[in-house]
Amino acid sequence: MVRCDTRNPPGDETAIVALLTDVLVGLGASPEVFEPAPGRTSLLATVTGAGPSPRPTLLINGHIDVVPVVEEDWTLPPFGGVVRDGRVYGRGACDMKGGIAAALEGLRACFDADLPPHCDVVFHLVADEETGGRWGTEALMNAGRISADAAIVPEPSELQVCVAERGVLLAEITVSGRAAHGSDPAVGHSAIADAARLVQALHEADFGGTVHPLLGSPTCNVGTIDGGTAPNIVASSCVLRVDRRILPGQTEHDAVAELNSLLDRLVPDVDRTLTVLAFAEASELVADHPFAELVGTAAETRRPVRGLFLGTDARFLRNQLGIPTVVYGPGSMTVAHSCDEYVEIAELAEAARTFATVFSRFGDRP
Repeated sequence: MVRCDTRNPPGDETAIVALLTDVLVGLGASPEVFEPAPGRTSLLATVTGAGPSPRPTLLINGHIDVVPVVEEDWTLPPFGGVVRDGRVYGRGACDMKGGIAAALEGLRACFDADLPPHCDVVFHLVADEETGGRWGTEALMNAGRISADAAIVPEPSELQVCVAERGVLLAEITVSGRAAHGSDPAVGHSAIADAARLVQALHEADFGGTVHPLLGSPTCNVGTIDGGTAPNIVASSCVLRVDRRILPGQTEHDAVAELNSLLDRLVPDVDRTLTVLAFAEASELVADHPFAELVGTAAETRRPVRGLFLGTDARFLRNQLGIPTVVYGPGSMTVAHSCDEYVEIAELAEAARTFATVFSRFGDRP
């Protein structure tokens, strides 16, 4: 899987379809390609369980796109799939082709042990998660193609069961000033100077509210700044791009209104406009949900459930579709998106055992 280049952007997942089709056919499925835009390919497949009808449905939702690479930063080929010192290296090894592989091999282990699941296992191996899911899980949801009794998203979670995640508002703030000759800056009004005040206000801001037990407090980071035309000209414009992490229950309107209100209060004299670049809701499943407990028991973990500060496609399943969903998989988000990305082979094996146990127990009748 790692050797299939599915970088997004530019966004084209077709390179991995033939490989995954062969694997799924080998598990008894008849895969279907879902392609809402050219090259934006998701693969859908159902592996029928052996229990009596009606059987419950367990969804495995995993994204097959990966983030771009800067090849000169890598010491190993980013799409080489190199196995060394107990690790698999390459872009996507951790995020999240390793998790998909563990789920597939866990199901294979059930059949090899002559213990087929008592549920139908549905795989949605989706496009476009790394840039928001528009052509992947969101497109499937809008087409009415998602239905399940429970779901696992095998993103890297350090083999812990995750039931909550923050949302994000990505915004662009344009600050306006007045140009003048750099030799007499007092004649103008520097947009860069005003932008600096905004940056300080945002990074030091206390957004208040109740601290979430799994997600902590909301945060804000100014990730890029771009302004001015020349060193001898007072800047008439400056653009900030902001990453604002939010907690469950907050809408896009809420997040924008809160950000504007805070800036109105802290830096009221700055001429600015805010444009939303992207928004993804936060989401959560109650920590003691029976499905979360089932996955935790299968993983043989005594650690409590945890939250993720970032977002995944689980939000569509939890928020819009009401499907009990956990995030569980091998690898760590501290390694995801990094150069020389890797996943530990021992974690792949442990995750596969957990998936095999979940598949064998989900749908059991008393």
